[in-house]
Amino acid sequence: MTRLVGIRFFALAAGLFIAFTLVSTDFADARRAGSFGSFGSRGSRTFSAPPVTRTAPKQTAPLERTMTPSQAPNAAQQRGVAQNRPGLFGGMGGSLLGGLALGGLVGMLLGNGLGGMAGAFGLVLQLLLIGLLVSFAMSFFRSRNAAAGGAGFAAPGFGRDPSRREAADAAGRGGFEMPSIGGGGAGGRAAHAMPTSQISLAQDDLDTFERRLAEVQDAYGREDHADLRRLSTPEMVSFFSEELADNAKRGVRNEVRDVRLVQADVAEAWREGDQDYATAAFRYESVDVMRDRDSDRIVEGDERLSETTELWTFVRPVGGEWKLSAIQEA
Repeated sequence: MTRLVGIRFFALAAGLFIAFTLVSTDFADARRAGSFGSFGSRGSRTFSAPPVTRTAPKQTAPLERTMTPSQAPNAAQQRGVAQNRPGLFGGMGGSLLGGLALGGLVGMLLGNGLGGMAGAFGLVLQLLLIGLLVSFAMSFFRSRNAAAGGAGFAAPGFGRDPSRREAADAAGRGGFEMPSIGGGGAGGRAAHAMPTSQISLAQDDLDTFERRLAEVQDAYGREDHADLRRLSTPEMVSFFSEELADNAKRGVRNEVRDVRLVQADVAEAWREGDQDYATAAFRYESVDVMRDRDSDRIVEGDERLSETTELWTFVRPVGGEWKLSAIQEA
């Protein structure tokens, strides 16, 4: 009798392991999420990565928080959808299978379903076989989805072309670097939904970009919404306001000061209709801390200078003033 109880307990444990493995797999898939470290809009290039530069030599991810509607999913999004699409035993089906297996097993063990030693060993064998079949099926469908998602995917060519990278390194020797002809190459141009043309930037434009870097940081640190509206697009002001409101709820304020540009260059500059756009890579130093609103003590960061690399995109009506329209972490 004692041995039979032990066998039944082992069978119950095996069933619980299989059922919870299926359920936990679903939760693990659901927890996958991207980063929200970049926001704003870059016109028709919002969902395209900017070309690499001497200041930001690594490929930067496209903007993730934006009010610009996506016209069509890009290749990376299509691949992500294919990978996350549940297979035969994924999603609700996997959870349902796990629940049925668990409920049926408990009912059999606590009811009249098991009759003797042979029945117990038979149940254990069936559970092991079911577990192996489910594991094989899930692996098969995942590999098939991954293969389907990768078909036809082409990475941007600019960052992987050694000749272009060497040309960019040779051209940038401090200060701003003018964008290469064609921006991100033929593949990048074909991805733009709106016809665009490259534009040339004057030294006054570059000086304005450098001033905007310090002005926006200062206005944000002072929580000056009027200045932020003067320096940024309405979309950027809404994102800034959201972050400032969140800081206020937490009882902290973000102090940003002593901003000093270390290196900068232009990734691309183009025109869409009556709007000019320019994306510049900045590497700068600043003191960036969080202070308690009541005591003024530092609760995050320290007083030392820290270095940051970001891509800032500016927009203006043709002949108008440049405003910040996007920030991307590099």
